[in-house]
Amino acid sequence: MELIWRQIKESLVQKMPSHTYRMWIEPLEVGNAGEDTLQLVCPNPYFRKRVLDYFLPEIKAEVQHITGKNIDLDLRIAAADKRPEDSVSNAPPQQLQLCLPEINIPSNYGRLLRDDYTFDQFVVGKSNDFAYSAALSLAVRKNIQQSSLFLLSKAGLGKSHLAQAVGHQILRNQPKERVYYMTAEDFANEMVSSYRSNSISAFKEKYHKLCDVLLLDDIHHLSGKNRTQIELAHTLDYLINENKKIIFSSCYAPSDIPKLSDNLRSRLTCGLISSIEPPEYRMRIKILEHYAQANSWLIPKEIFEYLASELTQDVRQLKSGMSGMIAKSSLLGRPIDLGLAKDVIRNMVQKNEDISVSTIKKLVCKYYNISIKDLVSSSRKQAIVRPRQVAMYLARRFTDQPLQSIGKSFNRYHATAMHSIGVVERGIRQGASVQKHVEYLSGKIEKGDY
Repeated sequence: MELIWRQIKESLVQKMPSHTYRMWIEPLEVGNAGEDTLQLVCPNPYFRKRVLDYFLPEIKAEVQHITGKNIDLDLRIAAADKRPEDSVSNAPPQQLQLCLPEINIPSNYGRLLRDDYTFDQFVVGKSNDFAYSAALSLAVRKNIQQSSLFLLSKAGLGKSHLAQAVGHQILRNQPKERVYYMTAEDFANEMVSSYRSNSISAFKEKYHKLCDVLLLDDIHHLSGKNRTQIELAHTLDYLINENKKIIFSSCYAPSDIPKLSDNLRSRLTCGLISSIEPPEYRMRIKILEHYAQANSWLIPKEIFEYLASELTQDVRQLKSGMSGMIAKSSLLGRPIDLGLAKDVIRNMVQKNEDISVSTIKKLVCKYYNISIKDLVSSSRKQAIVRPRQVAMYLARRFTDQPLQSIGKSFNRYHATAMHSIGVVERGIRQGASVQKHVEYLSGKIEKGDY
């Protein structure tokens, strides 16, 4: 059965997203079973339920494909759990209340982890795939070469979500682990308070010897706090020497944080540094769809596309825009449509944010002294066609929307958008008058002078 399971895993790794495979399939191990039964051992009850609910059909299909037999699949929980009701082939498992381990949970483990900040609720894309994989690896593996991770991104892109997801996953697999989650400001305030109350020895004991996992958000807030930096550097020495897991997060790279001691800076850079970039257009739609599904909101596809094209700043802004739209719809009894979405985000989109197609339209219309209605009309007058082509070119250059969406914004097919962009590019290469127009408008966009 070991050989069969290896073949099944080799097949599944090609068909699943890499992060899903690493989290839910790779940890499964073959147990003791007969020739007609494949027994897989799960780390804990939650893991078993997750595999049953989401991955059992795929595993069964691969078993059938590789063996050509109807082999029973039996999922068991690791250690001493040998109850017959754990078998998949029996009746559906009962929803039993699990007994909590007999441990005393102290009240000073820092901030509470948010329930929704888990790996399952994190939307993965090109902009954050490496950070997600690094965090997941740190959470699920015991023997790892890099025990610390530095998450780098602007505010609202998910670094706190990933840090807390690590805490959730570790506690799920190993409930006795002592996971401390806090901001750097919390750490500094606690240290100052311990000095004032003559309890600094208890403070050091807590972080040096009673901490298994340290999740420290917004490390850049320690800038200029020399005494706190010294204490944190000592704490990190203890944790790193004991191979404890550490996650830092910040809006700035360690080398860019001002007034940071060399000792602390070197410890922040001793692990893996992973950046999270702003989500591109398709991922923004995916985030909105995931958020709507999690809250059971029925929203038309055109609303997702509109919000994704206008709210380009970060994930937090996306969720805020959708929540505001739902709230206004509920309070006023208005249907969820494009008009409502425009009303809600009108005050959210400000100047100097990432440029959108809508902003480009307004800028081009003002420059050529035409109306938005003319720009998106079916008119083929040269006085309208040229501004429309320039607007499409600028939309392609300064936004991350695909050609299909750009064309749709101008009531055109993507092939027309592609032709328009090509016309402008040729004009620029040939030094035609359109070159000066594009240079002027591009300068306005780059300066944020819309």
